[in-house]
Amino acid sequence: MVNSVKKIFSDRKGGFGLEITPERINLAQLSKTDQNYKLLKYCSVELPQGIFDEGKIVDSQSLAETIKKLMSDNKIRAKKMAMALPLKEAIIRVLSVPSELDENELRDLILFQEAELHIPYSKEEVDLDYQKLDFFLDVDEIEKVNILLVGTKREITNSYVETAKRANLQLKVLEVNSFALMRILKGQLQQFGDREAVVLVNIEFDNTEIVILVNGRLHFSRTVPIGTLQIRTALSKAMEIPFARNMDILQDLSMPATIFDSMITPATVTDQSINSLTRIVSELTDELRRSINYYLNQSEDLEVVQIYLSGPGAAINQLDEFFTQRLSLPAIRLDPIAALSLKLDKEIPEFERPALGVALGLAMRGLS
Repeated sequence: MVNSVKKIFSDRKGGFGLEITPERINLAQLSKTDQNYKLLKYCSVELPQGIFDEGKIVDSQSLAETIKKLMSDNKIRAKKMAMALPLKEAIIRVLSVPSELDENELRDLILFQEAELHIPYSKEEVDLDYQKLDFFLDVDEIEKVNILLVGTKREITNSYVETAKRANLQLKVLEVNSFALMRILKGQLQQFGDREAVVLVNIEFDNTEIVILVNGRLHFSRTVPIGTLQIRTALSKAMEIPFARNMDILQDLSMPATIFDSMITPATVTDQSINSLTRIVSELTDELRRSINYYLNQSEDLEVVQIYLSGPGAAINQLDEFFTQRLSLPAIRLDPIAALSLKLDKEIPEFERPALGVALGLAMRGLS
């Protein structure tokens, strides 16, 4: 029985967003006046090793204590927070059902019938939520509605709920990372047409989230096991230096400005560190190309017109130019500060901005 559905699409108010990654905690607070956002608070702290294992929370108590210290050090007294799950911990499906169903009929159909077909876990193991998307006419001229169905293993959602409780916080919203980033992009997505697809590439710690959007709606999602961890590991080995958990090693490097195809060899580049960086990022672009081609093969008359790069990995110098050249598609680094025309009391360096997107998107959750 589905007796406790976590509200992944909750609409309650709240201006605090708390992003937890295997390496860092990012906390943002926003306010809104008319159409303008202002960043009231942004703070971040590195997490001690041992709190996460293979991307999952294994030491909820230590994580909660780190959150409490971060809030205390920055004089934050808020109790209600929006938090996010990695995309890799979620199963996302877009379903089409008759639009004539009332809310109770729709809920029963989605949670007790369709979920069994699309979610590979028993009802006792999973938390489910859904949201209506757009209405359309099928080939038989019958009106239907697309439904976004999200499922997460209950042990995963419970680890975040338990962490919030131990940190003396009320968890208002628990959503997927990419959903928070889509909120940041809302204004930019309005410029694209009905048959124009946009790709959001969120380069995180140990994986990259790939999301394809049409009309601002999620149509495809995939997680690739390549992130800043793999990039920094390769760089540390090539440079014969100890692995560092911070991002400093990436800040001083740039992607090559010339075009590299899939036949690149180590002899092409003389600097070993640049060669290692290029090799890992080339693997990522190849995976992105496969995802785009797969999606386009399933869709008619659609064209990918823009790629947005986000997450801490997007801060690598000239990465957007490299993606553009490799994929023959325009790629740009997502700056959430600029995207929201955010008012700042203190300037935030451009290198740090791509990593702010999830926390800011979460903070927006109760302000829109």
